[in-house]
Amino acid sequence: MLFARNPIGIEISQHGVTCALTGGSVASPRVERVAHAPFSPQTLQISLREQNVLEPDAFVAGLKSAYNQLLCRSPRVAVSLPDETCRLMLLDLEGRFKSRAEALDLIRWKLKKSIPLDSADTQLDYQQLMVRENGDLALLVAIASRKVLSQYEDLITQAGLSPARIDCHTFNICRLFDRRLSLHDDCILISFYGSTLSIVAFAQGIPEFIRVKHLSGTLATDSRVYLEINSSLLVYKERFPERPVQTVFCVASPDIAQNYLEMVAEATGTTPTLLEAKSAVTPGNSAPGDQMRLFPCTVAIGASLRSL
Repeated sequence: MLFARNPIGIEISQHGVTCALTGGSVASPRVERVAHAPFSPQTLQISLREQNVLEPDAFVAGLKSAYNQLLCRSPRVAVSLPDETCRLMLLDLEGRFKSRAEALDLIRWKLKKSIPLDSADTQLDYQQLMVRENGDLALLVAIASRKVLSQYEDLITQAGLSPARIDCHTFNICRLFDRRLSLHDDCILISFYGSTLSIVAFAQGIPEFIRVKHLSGTLATDSRVYLEINSSLLVYKERFPERPVQTVFCVASPDIAQNYLEMVAEATGTTPTLLEAKSAVTPGNSAPGDQMRLFPCTVAIGASLRSL
């Protein structure tokens, strides 16, 4: 029996919508069902500044189709949007603040010259990562367009669902493999998912470097990806020369995973470890258990785990 409280994660991409229904516990998550519905090429145009959904009726129909396949009555969903719809950055903020509103004002003031959107259209959110020895606050900041988020929220609601949380794909890839990453104080996650290369470096379990690059029409093993990984690691080493690259994890489609690992090994000078969705969750009776079918659900499963 599937209970209404079972978490549901939804991944939105230019190609379609993927849903995942999970259960179990934080220590032992289980995927109960997954579902997918494709979009026509004209349905979405992923953008940071402009509204993404070009065909609202097709978007709502696809979302309903995928959700209905889960056979779950709960309307609450955690939604993951493409990384191109937002900007992620790490920021040190001096001093303390009395409220979340005050923190957002301080962040907005500090980033006023680097925010890529009009101030009236800017939606800011942040997560406090740590307090540094000098008292500064280390923050993870996400910037998105209000009109882009509002369109998604309105159409998800129109589909009869309640978007309890909205974030982006890189966060949810990290979330799915958090238990594995947390075993290492210092490590780097290099993922290639849906034509997006994400590099996240952790120190003492906390992100200290993030670079996300959408490489449309590029295969995971193309030379362009290799060059992007190399250039990102050079920037990382310049910022943190005291941090040797020792433990590297990879996420990539199973059909090219071995070649991707070899390419990352050459770029990093280490032997990377492949992370797979099939090892991060236990498949239920109605869910696939092989990596080939679970990999396209990686982000949706990660999103669903926010509610466990």
